[in-house]
Amino acid sequence: MSGREREASAGGQATSLFAPRMLDSVSGRMLSNVLVIISGDRIASVTENLPVPPKEGHPALVAAGASAPVVLPSSWTVLPGLIDGHTHLLMEPEDAVTTPLLHKSQAYRTVEAVAAVRRTLEAGFTAVRDVDSEGAGYADVAVRDAINRGVIPGPRMFVATNALTISGGYMNLLGYSPDLSLPNYGVMVDSPAAMIQAVRQNVKYGADLIKIYVTGSLPHVFEGFEPLVQMSEDEVKLVVDEAARWHRDVAAHAYGGKAVRNAILGGVRSIEHGILLDHSNVDLLVKHGVYFCPTLHVYSAEPGLERHGIEFMHQIRARHKQSFQMALQAGVKVVFGTDVGGYDHGQNAKEFIEMVGFGMSPVEAIRSATVRAAEMLRKEKDLGQVTSGRFADIIAVDGNPIEDIEAMLRVRFVMKGGSIFKHQQGVLRGGEIS
Repeated sequence: MSGREREASAGGQATSLFAPRMLDSVSGRMLSNVLVIISGDRIASVTENLPVPPKEGHPALVAAGASAPVVLPSSWTVLPGLIDGHTHLLMEPEDAVTTPLLHKSQAYRTVEAVAAVRRTLEAGFTAVRDVDSEGAGYADVAVRDAINRGVIPGPRMFVATNALTISGGYMNLLGYSPDLSLPNYGVMVDSPAAMIQAVRQNVKYGADLIKIYVTGSLPHVFEGFEPLVQMSEDEVKLVVDEAARWHRDVAAHAYGGKAVRNAILGGVRSIEHGILLDHSNVDLLVKHGVYFCPTLHVYSAEPGLERHGIEFMHQIRARHKQSFQMALQAGVKVVFGTDVGGYDHGQNAKEFIEMVGFGMSPVEAIRSATVRAAEMLRKEKDLGQVTSGRFADIIAVDGNPIEDIEAMLRVRFVMKGGSIFKHQQGVLRGGEIS
């Protein structure tokens, strides 16, 4: 669909959609024969149990000033647009092996991101939290703004720009001569003043949230599976308090143990990865209502992971599964997140398969990528449901994901803000092929 056609579908006359089957992301109930009327970029009304798709002149359409609906096949399931809570749209899988800081310009990485956001949207993800540009500066802000202005197609982006880390820890460019002046993936914050300055700098240039590295990464997991602690509770609180002055939340890369404790008690909004959680961490997540983005699939899919050691990675994956299952059993607020960029953009839905395989119900997995992710973003009045007043972010998958979670990989229809960005050949519009 061209940009002009997309504008027409979202503006002027109200539009409508008829779904023989639609999942209510709040109740988990499957609805039948649903008419969704869209006015501008918002949902005006949702009516279920209509006997047949309404035609021109139907009272509901006339009252709304809507055209005859787009009628989706009965084999498809309609869902709210999906939300990925942990992406890196300025990264590609190859960058895990060959550093983009030395081999790609920021301009080139931005061009790659233009392709990545389109694939993400076409995979059914109409909103994402992009949790740091990994050395691409404020290119994530540029991509977000280009999407919002209609220059390029892509999901709604909530971006973290430059992540905060420490010298010698994660997000450093390591292994090169100290005589060279080289960039790093993150901002080095080795003092309270540097932490405050980094938050303000990120906000100044467009960050929607702040990302901190409270632990190192896989190379910083030491004997006994103890991760490197990069920030104290007081340091986390300093960042959180400064971010809060600007009405920004903080996401914390934190694997487990004392570091997760520091992050939670310091006031972060979410814990990312949590591959080494213990029972005390899980208890704190529940007590403080902190969200947990586990990013399961990337620890099997990212290229080059076996360089850390085959047995080590086997144990990491086993511990990650255990952490995820502990969180589920305790009632932690689990949010869908992928770390995509570590693997191919557009393959985000593979995370659903991991989540369900590790014991999460399909309904809860879908909720984690809709209503719960919207709550984490503080956008529950805008996103995560197909209901009156929300943005008209609507997708359809081929099959019933409650019975077969792999249906989430088969996205056939994508609407964002009332504009259709993807539909399979043969979708009916008012009884005629569109």
